[in-house]
Amino acid sequence: MLQFDQSGSLDPSSSLGPTAAGARRRLRQLVTDGTRGPGERLGGERDLAAALGVSRATLRQALTALEREGVILRVRGRGGGTFVAPRKVERDLSRIVGVPELLRAQGFTAGSQVVSAGLEPADVVVATALALAPGDPVARIVRIRLADGGPISLENACFPAYRFPGLFNRSLSGSLYELFADEYGVRPGEAVEQIEVVVAGDEEAALLRTPAGAALLALQRTTYDPAGEPFEYSHDLFRADRIRIVVRSAGATVATTR
Repeated sequence: MLQFDQSGSLDPSSSLGPTAAGARRRLRQLVTDGTRGPGERLGGERDLAAALGVSRATLRQALTALEREGVILRVRGRGGGTFVAPRKVERDLSRIVGVPELLRAQGFTAGSQVVSAGLEPADVVVATALALAPGDPVARIVRIRLADGGPISLENACFPAYRFPGLFNRSLSGSLYELFADEYGVRPGEAVEQIEVVVAGDEEAALLRTPAGAALLALQRTTYDPAGEPFEYSHDLFRADRIRIVVRSAGATVATTR
């Protein structure tokens, strides 16, 4: 019989035997009560099994369950071990907010690295999204966004060049939304986003410091100002192990089916 936790989610320990489920709960408690922080090592399998009074086979079952939940990371090879997974960043699709503000609100230190920035002619896809003619100049900015010094996303964004003259003479390391509001009087009014799961290619994996083939969340976004004019077309890749998507819905306007 399926078992569910207090939140109504399927209980990951329901497929474990009682001993492994108990080991999973005790290990999880080390993380949730703050005894071990993000990135800290829990210990080797032999030591953990001895501390919990279980066999290494039972311990591995518990660790596998916690790894699937994203609570821990297991690193193989020399220098490996079992580590507390980094905290996940919550990306609320119900709000239009710059990444630095999003990270600061959740207690992360925000950072960014500009990979490339320059003018280029808009292709058909970008031109259509930004209500331009193909070949019109757009500013393309590619950046890596960091949370506590570690990469969480790779941004690839295009903007109509005529709306943001002199953009490349300004700092591009912070929130572009804040820059646009302060320097150009352009603020977001609405955004349309599409989400899909993709795998990291060699280049994306290197930039995001994740294995090639790792799962990424791809967010394609078109952002409009309050007058309904598009000013941003972006394709962002988020590390699936570092991000959690949140959507807030108003009950009076949402219809559900079962």
